[in-house]
Amino acid sequence: MSELPGLSPTLDTLRRHVIEHSVKTGEFVLKSGATSNWFLDTKQTACRADGILAVTDALVEVLGDDLASIDAIGGLTMGADPMAYGVAAVLATRGHSLRSFSVRKEAKQGGITGRIAGALQPGDRVLVTEDTTTRGTSLIEAVDEIAAFGAEPVFMSVIVDRGGTCAAMADERGIAYRPLLTAPDLGFGFGT
Repeated sequence: MSELPGLSPTLDTLRRHVIEHSVKTGEFVLKSGATSNWFLDTKQTACRADGILAVTDALVEVLGDDLASIDAIGGLTMGADPMAYGVAAVLATRGHSLRSFSVRKEAKQGGITGRIAGALQPGDRVLVTEDTTTRGTSLIEAVDEIAAFGAEPVFMSVIVDRGGTCAAMADERGIAYRPLLTAPDLGFGFGT
């Protein structure tokens, strides 16, 4: 597998991991009801030690100096969980502390945190994550819950942007969107 032109060596390492462990080809019916000749299960990357190291390295590269302005990382459970918790743990070993959290699918009965579970605090500047996005709706749902909690979503990132529509949604909300990889980086078209 040759390096993809335009990708840095760090992002190409992640691309290779995703292709090896997370991309399946065949005939699939997607959540939207559409059919596709490929399926993406990026938890197969985010839930492997070498995969989450590649994700963390890619995120550090993509965010650059902006990483220093982020207090917390998380998003809608289950898609965000491996990335949020894994990246926070790896970065802690490198001297950068982020609080991690999940946004529950629905509010927990009892307690005081509603849909937020974890160490998010009001006022935190947040990197909202997801393993894969096609339409961006899970990211935006998380953004709304995080803002309602009193934290500030400032960046959104995914391991793979499959659909190519999330950037416009992020822009509408004034949030910087920085996917690590896109469907074309994996050799597929957006939305296919």
